[in-house]
Amino acid sequence: MSYTATLLFSPTSQPASDNNRLRLFSGSANVPLAQEVARYLGMDVGPMVRKRFADGELYIQIQESIRGCDVYLIQPCCKPVNDNLMELLIAIDACRRASARQITAVIPYYCYARADRKTAGREAITAKLVANLITEAGADRVLAMDLHSAQIQGYFDIPLDHVYGSPVLIDYLVSKNLSDLVVVSPDVGGVTRARAFAKKLDDAPLAIIDKRRQAHNVAEVVNLIGDVKGKTAVLVDDMIDTAGTISEGARLLRQEGARQVYACATHAVFSEPAISRLSSGLFEEVIVTNTIPVPENQRFDQLTVLSVAELLGEAIWRIHEDSSVSSMFR
Repeated sequence: MSYTATLLFSPTSQPASDNNRLRLFSGSANVPLAQEVARYLGMDVGPMVRKRFADGELYIQIQESIRGCDVYLIQPCCKPVNDNLMELLIAIDACRRASARQITAVIPYYCYARADRKTAGREAITAKLVANLITEAGADRVLAMDLHSAQIQGYFDIPLDHVYGSPVLIDYLVSKNLSDLVVVSPDVGGVTRARAFAKKLDDAPLAIIDKRRQAHNVAEVVNLIGDVKGKTAVLVDDMIDTAGTISEGARLLRQEGARQVYACATHAVFSEPAISRLSSGLFEEVIVTNTIPVPENQRFDQLTVLSVAELLGEAIWRIHEDSSVSSMFR
């Protein structure tokens, strides 16, 4: 199911067709999203050659002059993660060597974000490592959406604009006229996100699921803080990977008397066995955005995919015009 959202912010100005300085390019990870962004901006996605050598190495060439231009490279680092990340880095390097005036890496989905701190000895902080790679490749700034944790912004030594998919998700929920809403955080770490989400939904009440993570992608729901009996529960998270956390949370909400359960997330990572869990009847609807492309074989009846193209396009335009990005979310 698809839905075109009416965003909760107004453009600062109408994007102009004069794009002599502004150039938009796309990696191969999510070309349809880049094309939607280009339509919003009234321009075309720039020509780029992508080839692969016999041993798997990538080759990228920008096929138009970008000397002195402001270049925006759209590439979510989704599956296959390493290939898409490497493609982004090579494209940044190609733009730098083509004398672009400024290069902005537009990353709708930021990979390796879950290892954002040390929780045990002798482990890597990959969120910081990826930030270093993007910076060293030659990016001048980054535009990212719904980072796994806000602290990742501090890992960059270049400007980073952090935008949120919540206006699109909230607009869709409001259009459904749901009654007796309660916003639920699937874990303690997501309380800040859920509280901000609830505030935009007329200060809806908040509930919190207490979980214990036994291993990566393995979570055990322990307790529910808050009242959901007879209410419409909206589970809010930044991503759905294997759907273990959110499906176990939905099962608990049903046991505690929730009348309906909706799941909302910006990033549809959807690793196995996510689809079977999400389509098992626990949810009235699973609402995600198109930061990551959802192929046809991963679509199911309860799934709704919303577009964030206008939101990203507006953010790109404001950055290009040196206007405020944060005011989009006030």
